[in-house]
Amino acid sequence: MKKFKKHWEIQQNWQLIFPVLGLIGLFYVSYKLSLIIFKDFHVYWSPILTITFAYLLLKFVLFLFKKLEKKWILTYKWEMIRVFIVFSVTGSLSIFVGRPIIKLIGITKENLSPVFYWTLFIIIAIIFYQILLVCIGWVFGQFKFFWDFEKKTLRRMGFKRFDD
Repeated sequence: MKKFKKHWEIQQNWQLIFPVLGLIGLFYVSYKLSLIIFKDFHVYWSPILTITFAYLLLKFVLFLFKKLEKKWILTYKWEMIRVFIVFSVTGSLSIFVGRPIIKLIGITKENLSPVFYWTLFIIIAIIFYQILLVCIGWVFGQFKFFWDFEKKTLRRMGFKRFDD
């Protein structure tokens, strides 16, 4: 455990919640992937497939950590896990919030062509994603990181007001 804490620069035990949440999320996604991809397999194969997907996803995420460690300016390595959690929660939540909004507006697959429906749905989800990213980042204690990230995104979209 000391080696793990040293590697992720964890100074206090409460900071261990982020690696634990990350692993829970990793196994959940692996389980869901195994159900989606191999839905016809017998239930006994599910744990083996879940562990296999979890291992592959963990390798991929650690590869991303190495690449982004130099690009993202964070004080401690464990904060990268927190940032990844914020991105994943925000992505899921923007879709979850976007569906009722699009229904409230009166847009359905039945009254609009699929191309227009999905285009509008993606636009609405992106708008909510941008707003939720800063809000969820604040909840997880990474407001400054995500506000800077958001300003950079808005500048790239052409909003000159966010130039430094």
